[in-house]
Amino acid sequence: MAYSSLVLSYMSQRRVPGRSFRHFSFIPTSLALVTSLLILFYISTTSNLFTHHHPNPKAPLQINSSSSSSSSAFSFTILRHKTSSTPFAIEAPLTEDGGGQRIESQRSLGPPLGSDGNHVNNNEVFHDRHIFLEDYKEMKRSFKIYVYPHRQDDSFANALLPVDSEPGGNYASESFFKKVLMKSRFITNDPTKADLFFLPFSIARLRHDPRVGVGGIQDFIRDYIFNVSQKYQYWNRTGGADHFYVACHSIGRSAMEKASEVKFNAIQVVCSSSYFLPGYIPHKDACLPQIWPRKEEPHDLLSSNRTKLAFFAGGINSPVREKLLQVWRNDSEIFAHFGRLTTPYADELLGSKFCLHVKGFEVNTARVADSLYYGCVPVIIANYYDLPFADILNWKSFSVIVATLDIPLLKKILKGISSEEYTRLQSNVLKVRKHFQWHLSPIDYDAFYMVMYELWLRRSFSTVTSSNF
Repeated sequence: MAYSSLVLSYMSQRRVPGRSFRHFSFIPTSLALVTSLLILFYISTTSNLFTHHHPNPKAPLQINSSSSSSSSAFSFTILRHKTSSTPFAIEAPLTEDGGGQRIESQRSLGPPLGSDGNHVNNNEVFHDRHIFLEDYKEMKRSFKIYVYPHRQDDSFANALLPVDSEPGGNYASESFFKKVLMKSRFITNDPTKADLFFLPFSIARLRHDPRVGVGGIQDFIRDYIFNVSQKYQYWNRTGGADHFYVACHSIGRSAMEKASEVKFNAIQVVCSSSYFLPGYIPHKDACLPQIWPRKEEPHDLLSSNRTKLAFFAGGINSPVREKLLQVWRNDSEIFAHFGRLTTPYADELLGSKFCLHVKGFEVNTARVADSLYYGCVPVIIANYYDLPFADILNWKSFSVIVATLDIPLLKKILKGISSEEYTRLQSNVLKVRKHFQWHLSPIDYDAFYMVMYELWLRRSFSTVTSSNF
């Protein structure tokens, strides 16, 4: 009102000729300046535009949610514990691989921070080794998983219980995890003591079951979740936020289309961990490494003479692989082979400095684990890939990440790595390779324990309260 009165007073002065008009002509300019200063002062004291508040990296994320019915209201707080170090992240417009704006998957906006707030040294394979080792001990001591029980004579026992046959092939990780978990000390028969609840259905076995098949998996999962929610109280109290399932086949994502609570609330531990496609939510979900089971160590791992600059072999099932073939098919230093090899696959991995992981139909293949197993530095050419154990491992210390649009620059990038830098990369490959191996009797820090640690970071603690109307 005061501002309006002054303006009206000024307008009335416009009818006064000569000196009076000139006397009041400065008022609008002064009022505008004062108003602008007041606005800036208000913004600076009430907004975070000028001050950035850094959250405590060890404080859990709190998500409040509530629901109500005719008789009672329930509210719960989900506490997500995350590691204090920051995994690789990217903020860029989503484009199909092979075109559009240049991006680099897993390239951070800055090096991750350690627990002391300083930048992590990319010579180190862990984001923060001290935090990892301390948390790992606590995880082994206290972490408990409750598995929804099923009888041996259940008609779907083959998909819900570990089977006697030893797992193998491209999707062995799913079977290995379940088989080892069920024999581990993490299992509790008391659901009140559980940190997480395991949904033990096997996508790999359901897709081959003639009663279900690929077309029936979505209905099976929907019915399974309905039965669990009706028989037990644990799903309903959090909407499935403290539940998880494991799937290595890419069908595992689309299998949840008729069970939206699983997709959006539960922890999805999947091999096809692409955040370009809908259904996978980084930081909530986790990447399960796709690993072929092996029993013996390579005999000449350290003495191998690596004469090839880079190696890739695989089918042409994506635009990215087509581009790789188009550019490097006849090169004498980058061996890009499509189709069946005439030489042993292991020999090619042992004889190459760099081994290429090139996105196919999905971002995941066993090639990353293959590279590490044979001491070959992996080159990741797969945008939007949430790399395995990215919460724990510093991938920049033992791999090279190349954007799909930079395939024509691949040789320049790899040859630009000095011999000292390559020695450091390969040395770190030999340090991390143990994290990408399965054992039916798990060994500390192997793939099983690393997946368990990822789950431990994502464990949910739910406080349930009720009040009657």
